[in-house]
Amino acid sequence: MNTLRLSYKPDYVIIELNNGKVNAINSEMTKELGEVFRNFDKDDNVKGVILSGRPHGFSAGLDVMELATGGAKSARNFWVNYLTALQAMIRFSKPFVCAITGYAPAGATIFTLCADYRIMGKGAKHVMGMHEFKMSMQIPKMLCDVYAWHLGERRAWEAVLDAKLFNSDQALEIGLVNESCEVEAVLEQAEKKLNKYIKVYGNVFSKSKAYFRKGLLDIANNANIDELVETVVKDATDPMAAEHVKQFLTSLKK
Repeated sequence: MNTLRLSYKPDYVIIELNNGKVNAINSEMTKELGEVFRNFDKDDNVKGVILSGRPHGFSAGLDVMELATGGAKSARNFWVNYLTALQAMIRFSKPFVCAITGYAPAGATIFTLCADYRIMGKGAKHVMGMHEFKMSMQIPKMLCDVYAWHLGERRAWEAVLDAKLFNSDQALEIGLVNESCEVEAVLEQAEKKLNKYIKVYGNVFSKSKAYFRKGLLDIANNANIDELVETVVKDATDPMAAEHVKQFLTSLKK
């Protein structure tokens, strides 16, 4: 694994995002995430997983530079990998806890929302939410559906309209996360929570998870990846949308 670091414990695995300084979500990372979640779901020795980042930085979100400069073929490859990774994470039938160790905006937020339980570290720059409207970037339908499943359509749309990013306490208040604590305690708390969940008989847990998350599972299972990807790529080729992304990348370089 080039973009993930796997730490094997007696009954579970910690999957740490490990892709450069800001853990940008690129095609390689999404492909690897999809593979490990599918593999661990079938591995009887793995009772559950924790998805984490490094201290003060879970992930800065999608690798916009890759998406903007790689061309249509590269964009298709990215979105196929990203959306199939989301499917694998949502379909994961075992306990899944997310240790949000720092900032986690946009595409990283959606990763966290696939988990059963989310613990987020406090910090001035530690935020999550969908702020794509700041650069007039289209949010793909499947991501909108996941966000709206958690917040409700009206609240999700209002947050997107304002490109609202939430700190850990705000995210806790509106239900995006389940706990807010100091960064140094996030992973320890995640392990405690996961160890509690894996004590539940596996068949009972997986069936109950499917019952209670039916709406989220429907989003994953009903997604036509090819159609979704073609729509995303088409949206990205709109000249004005592409110009806004170009301006955003220029501002980042400055």
